[in-house]
Amino acid sequence: MEEFNKMKKKIIKDYNLSGKKVLIRVDFNVPMKAGVITDDNRIVQAIPTIKYAYENGAKVILLSHLGRIKEESDKQDKSLLAVSIRLSELLSKEVSFIPETRGELLESKINALADGEILMIENTRFEDLNSKAESKNNEELGKYWASLGDIFINDAFGTAHRAHASNVGIAENIEFSGLGFLLEKEMKYLGEAVDSPKRPFVAILGGAKVSDKIDVIERLLEVADKIIIGGGMAYTFLKAKGEEIGSSLLESEKIEYAKEMLSRGKDKILLPVDSVYGSEFSENAVARVGVSSSVKDSEMGLDIGPKTSEMFTKELADAKTVVWNGPMGVSEWDQFAAGTIAVCEALAKSDAMRIVGGGRSAAAAIKLGYADKMSHISTGGGASLQYLEGKPLPGLDAIQDK
Repeated sequence: MEEFNKMKKKIIKDYNLSGKKVLIRVDFNVPMKAGVITDDNRIVQAIPTIKYAYENGAKVILLSHLGRIKEESDKQDKSLLAVSIRLSELLSKEVSFIPETRGELLESKINALADGEILMIENTRFEDLNSKAESKNNEELGKYWASLGDIFINDAFGTAHRAHASNVGIAENIEFSGLGFLLEKEMKYLGEAVDSPKRPFVAILGGAKVSDKIDVIERLLEVADKIIIGGGMAYTFLKAKGEEIGSSLLESEKIEYAKEMLSRGKDKILLPVDSVYGSEFSENAVARVGVSSSVKDSEMGLDIGPKTSEMFTKELADAKTVVWNGPMGVSEWDQFAAGTIAVCEALAKSDAMRIVGGGRSAAAAIKLGYADKMSHISTGGGASLQYLEGKPLPGLDAIQDK
């Protein structure tokens, strides 16, 4: 929290919102199937900020992206109309929706808003169709959106690591800006965990690729007491140690890097001592538990084994701060989920500060029913990774200082 407090960014509570047009950048990039929202967690997380704004007399204008827009046909299932309906249900309050991102109709709708009313504009990435104006932070677009409001509040941690027109572009072209409650909370938890952790500080890294986590590993070697490595990325490290990995996921071009990290980390890095091997990459693969010396050329590691789960659990028992980013195996398949469940259970029993860093580890914790056992589950996998890497978050940096 110390590092976050040093930043002294303005927050929504620093402003008198009454009668003001308040632009709020939310992260409503929710999973959808056939036009139906399959997980509304990101909508739920944004409610405190939205509620605070309209209860304090703001004219609320919501901006969000949804998916990627590469061609005209992408627009059909990427409209925020369904999101506006779900938000209205959750708030028990009308949320007006306008299928426009700019123009006279949008401006007239905003100017007609009464205090306490909410308007959601269409998917900001509809502006990406021809010119990538949103994703490339087009100056004219940022200025235009900024002109629609009096105050800008960024509450979208999921895009804080990107400089887009709807976050950085607006913030740089409006007089008053601040953080919403969700973004403030994300930075407090991550700031406390990474910049001034209670020790022992244990980091858990999983997921598929070493290449996705290179900068994170290097930073954590400096700040963490232990680094637990599972998931597909573990097999590149095991190969670097000279162990057999069969046909497990391997980034051969990262073997030398893994050797260097193991040399630098010495006993700080913990790797699996056994695995659940599958006969193929399939939910219904024939599975067995074994150590690396027993693996067949055709087998692949799809989860950590029980001895590894026991070792990781023991390490986590004494931790005072834990940051977890990435599952231990293919956790969406039941027979390869035991390692991720073991991590969830270990964290559920711990009294440590437990932060799940978004993405697939967050999805796993929620799906497996452990969400309420964690101190904080991040809403942004990429942003939390970038923060763990020690890199700036443009969406945060653009907000006005106190």
